[in-house]
Amino acid sequence: MHMMDIVGNTPLIELRHFPDIPEGVSLFGKAEFLNPSGSVKDRAVKAMVEQGIASGRLAPGKTLIDATSGNTGIAYAMTGAVLGFPVKIYLPANANRERKRMLKIFGAETVETDPLESSDGAYLAAKAEAEAHPEKYFYPDQYNNDENWKAHYTGTAVEIWEQTQGKITHFISITGTSGTFIGGSRRLKEFSHRIRCVLVQPDSPFHGIEGTKHLASTLKPGFFDPALADETVEVSTEEATVAVRALARSEGIFAGLSAGANLAAALKVCRTLPKGSLAATILCDTGNRYLSEEFWDFF
Repeated sequence: MHMMDIVGNTPLIELRHFPDIPEGVSLFGKAEFLNPSGSVKDRAVKAMVEQGIASGRLAPGKTLIDATSGNTGIAYAMTGAVLGFPVKIYLPANANRERKRMLKIFGAETVETDPLESSDGAYLAAKAEAEAHPEKYFYPDQYNNDENWKAHYTGTAVEIWEQTQGKITHFISITGTSGTFIGGSRRLKEFSHRIRCVLVQPDSPFHGIEGTKHLASTLKPGFFDPALADETVEVSTEEATVAVRALARSEGIFAGLSAGANLAAALKVCRTLPKGSLAATILCDTGNRYLSEEFWDFF
């Protein structure tokens, strides 16, 4: 067994200590921070890399290259260390210190791009480099690779369905590449057409919820399907901050800000639900990679 063998099959944790959840309504968080590199992105990376190896596109002598806001890059870097291939990551220069250090600890080469262009700038730069030197690189292109959403179609959604004994009524997920939302929603709706899938979005292009996309103002992932969203809930950076702090203090779960955004949206949804409803959301990554962020300074 190696690290890639323990990707997925994460616990589904009931969140019991939020008093504004109505009686008879249950809220669960999928503990994706327990994946080996610390985030939900391990699932998609494992699927994309395995497909790359099977197709021959990732072979000895090739370097994996892609763009990231942080978590996917860390998952690539860990996977490269496990399987023995070099990794080159493009990311915005304003990605936080912890993410940059983790990439280097795992041995990845990093290229920092204009922070004003956000993850879109990193994506365009990585794409241009890969296209200019196809003989050197394996370019998974996480924003347009169907293996991304399929990892959640075959994995995350099935786990949630089984862990709730088919009782889930609402699935709530924020988007970065949108793989978790698209794959999760598509499979859950196949299990039951009654399940409502809630798309979570930052409320502004100028938000601080790292790893997420305000889809109205950025490049949309190629596999994004808005028809899967039964409802869209917007969350401010401040709401996400309050929620992730409460998650640590009320539930003992130390997660990142995107998990806070999911929780804030899930609480909004739960307040409107009838007795007997069961909502599940994604706790995307560990809080350890945000320790330098000011939103923890509330003591």
